[in-house]
Amino acid sequence: MRIRLDIAYDGTHFRGWAKQPTLRTVQGTLEAALARIVGSDVQFVVAGRTDAGVHASGQVAHVDLDEKQWSRIEARQGRAPLAPAETIAGRMRGVLGAYSDVTVMKTSIAPEGFDARFSAVWRRYRYRLADTQAGFDPLRRHDTTNIRGSLDEQAMDAAARSLIGLHDFAAYCKPREEATTIRTLLDYRWERDAEGVLVAEVKADAFCHSMVRALVGACAAVGEGRLDVEDVVLLRDALTRTSEFKVLAARGLILTEVGYPADELLATRAEQTRARRDGTSRVRDPEPDHSLGE
Repeated sequence: MRIRLDIAYDGTHFRGWAKQPTLRTVQGTLEAALARIVGSDVQFVVAGRTDAGVHASGQVAHVDLDEKQWSRIEARQGRAPLAPAETIAGRMRGVLGAYSDVTVMKTSIAPEGFDARFSAVWRRYRYRLADTQAGFDPLRRHDTTNIRGSLDEQAMDAAARSLIGLHDFAAYCKPREEATTIRTLLDYRWERDAEGVLVAEVKADAFCHSMVRALVGACAAVGEGRLDVEDVVLLRDALTRTSEFKVLAARGLILTEVGYPADELLATRAEQTRARRDGTSRVRDPEPDHSLGE
């Protein structure tokens, strides 16, 4: 039985999503919680393995339960008004605790062909950046990056929009062996929210390693006047990493949503995603930003 899980977490005190020996991770914490419920080990497949310090409000994963594990879920159904798969979320929240920094918001039986990673058609991130105009809010210190000086949001927005489209983003990624850096950036824009915080919305079919934080860092440099609006495209087209801007901190980055096609297209999308993106490279991990939280 394949179960879809919709997940949120504060990444501050996690060493990223992926399970690692002796380290506290989101995957390790969630798998341990579900294992207590079903009586044996489980393994999650996630839409995007966020790294240390990166948060999520719309993460998606799936887990396959064998017959014995599923029977334990059904056996404990009792008089619950929800279907057995839907009760998993509440049971996991009970194991995790009322004030946990990770929670399962919803669980359901996954549609046929659903794969949390490979069926996804796009991912959306948000980045929060506070300059002197916004000030420093200590209550948002875990999800907002602070920067000295005043930023020009209009120049940042113009730079962001100039990057939209299908391009090779090698200059904005940390390369991974045998993985392409060609991505379709579907949306990238900046605006100030009601509190004056600069908020970026970034949406793409997939993100390569550190891509979101690099894109944010480039536009922040434009906002500071250290780069011109046109420079972000010139740097992109150079196809090499540069020291012209800083890759910004993980704390401001939030995975907010993962998009999937209609149910009847899920299996086809998963197969397409696994296929070669270009003539030489296979997309092994077509997933959202792996931003390092050093």
